[in-house]
Amino acid sequence: MQPSQGISRYPGENDERFKLLVDHMPFMLWSSAHDGLCTYFNRPWLEFRGRTLDQEVGSGWVEGVHPDDRERCLDVYWRSFNARLPFDMEYRLLRADGQYRWVRDSGRAQFDGSGGFTGYTGACIEIPAPGRGTAVAPLTAREVQVLALVADGKSTKEIASLLQISYKTADSHRSRIMEKLGVHETASLVRYAVRQGIVPA
Repeated sequence: MQPSQGISRYPGENDERFKLLVDHMPFMLWSSAHDGLCTYFNRPWLEFRGRTLDQEVGSGWVEGVHPDDRERCLDVYWRSFNARLPFDMEYRLLRADGQYRWVRDSGRAQFDGSGGFTGYTGACIEIPAPGRGTAVAPLTAREVQVLALVADGKSTKEIASLLQISYKTADSHRSRIMEKLGVHETASLVRYAVRQGIVPA
């Protein structure tokens, strides 16, 4: 399987400022085209995997999914893709040092200005192995992504742009995070993100 040709690899990829922001995101990002094949992975993903973009695009990334998780992972992806539905799933992904690490992968369908389907974009974060417990568990995958960007100093407008969601949705996520964590200021969110290892200290 080969990557699609003539398709933008990531929304806004031709914007140098946008590419710089995406490559400095505190989590892994990917995108796929209308045929379901992956066309883009940001720098954190490539550094985590220890592979080049050319090795990961198409279906190359699947080589890194743990054999015991691969069938389930692809089943969730393709069922969601064909139905144009969002998904959140967890699986083990091979890291550059040869160790499998659990990740939470969240994907959403993308549409152009006329409503035409263009593919999917998604984000991954590393999580503790199931059963070990984590204080981040009350947060959804999307909320963890928003929290990481807040802690990284991004404004609500920037978060909305980077995650391809509306400003209102980004602001709603931020409010729910504060409610779930019982905090009332950005500084507390940053401290929480650092303690949980979501962003570096």
